[in-house]
Amino acid sequence: MDLRTKYLGLDLRTPLVPSASPLSEDVGNLKHMEDAGAAAVVLQSLFEEQITNETYELEHHLAYGTESFAESLTYFPEPVEIVVGPDEYLDHVRKAKEALDIPVIASLNAKSPGSWTEFAKRIQEAGADALELNIYHIETGLDTLGSSVENDYVEIVRSVKSALDLPVAVKMSPFFSNLANIASRLDQAGADGLVLFNRFYQPDIDLKELDVVPRVMLSTPMAMRLPMRWVAILHGQVMADLAATSGIHKAQDVIKMVMSGANVTMLCSTLIKNGIDEIRLIEQGVLDWMEENEYESVAQMLGSLSQKNCPNPAAFERVQYMKALKTYEPQVAKGV
Repeated sequence: MDLRTKYLGLDLRTPLVPSASPLSEDVGNLKHMEDAGAAAVVLQSLFEEQITNETYELEHHLAYGTESFAESLTYFPEPVEIVVGPDEYLDHVRKAKEALDIPVIASLNAKSPGSWTEFAKRIQEAGADALELNIYHIETGLDTLGSSVENDYVEIVRSVKSALDLPVAVKMSPFFSNLANIASRLDQAGADGLVLFNRFYQPDIDLKELDVVPRVMLSTPMAMRLPMRWVAILHGQVMADLAATSGIHKAQDVIKMVMSGANVTMLCSTLIKNGIDEIRLIEQGVLDWMEENEYESVAQMLGSLSQKNCPNPAAFERVQYMKALKTYEPQVAKGV
C-alpha cells in the first residue's frame, strides 16, 4: 500500500502528522514521533506576545532608571509571565532539524498584523521546512465589523509570505459568516495550506476561588465532523493544500478525512491520551482498511468523497441537516 502524500510542497511518507502541542517541546519526543512513523512534525507555537515581550524587555533595560523621581515605574518592572522566548524557540527549531530526518514545521501563534512578522525570517534561517501560522484572535469590540477581522487575517498572511520563501499554512478558525470566502481570500493571499480548524479553548469559572481559569479539554472523535465537512467543501475549490485537525483519534478518522480531501491529518489529543506509539497503530489500521477495501494508495482515496466527487454533493449542506432531523429516532427509556 502506498501511503505517500504531498503537503506544502513536502513529500511525506504518510498523511500522519503530530500537530503543535506540549509534546513537541521536547526533542526526545519528536524523535520518538519519527520512530513511531510520523511523516512530519509541527512544533509547539511561539506566541506573538512572546516576540513582542522580548522587545518590551529590551526597551525596559535600555531605559531602566532613567527617570529621576523616586516613583519611577521602571523600578517596578512587570513580572514576565512567558518564560520561553524567541531565541529559545529558534534554538529548538535548529535542534529538531539536527535530530530528525522528517520535515519540521514551525508554528507562530498570532492575533494581529505587525512588525513581529519579521521574526518569520529568523525561523526560516533556523532551518524550518515550513511555517504554520496559527491565527488565534477573539474579537470582542461591538463596533468591529466582520470584514475588518477578515482583512486582518489576510494582511497577516500577506505580510508573512512577503517576508520569507518557506511554504506557509494558515490554521483557521471556523467562526466566519462565509468560511468559503475567507478560505478563498487566504488562498489568494498566498497561503500554501489551510489547517481546519483551530480549537478555541474556552475559559471556566472556579467557584471556590471565584476566578476565571483555563480549562483544557482533549478533543473527542465527534469534533472531527466540523473540519471534515469543510475539508470536503473546499477540496478542489482552493489551490492550497488542506490539513484536517481536531477529533482525529483512530485509523477510520484518518481515512474519512483523506476521502473528504485532506492531504494530511494532524494528531494531538490521541497522542497525549494514548502515547506517541499510537501513531504506529493508526498507520497499521489505515493499511489494514486499504487492503480489505482494495485501495492501493492514499492518492486513490484523496478527495474521493469530497463535495466535488461524492454521489450526493448536497449532503454537506442544508439538505443533510433536514435529513438528519427527519431520520433521528430518540431512545425513550422504558417506563417513562
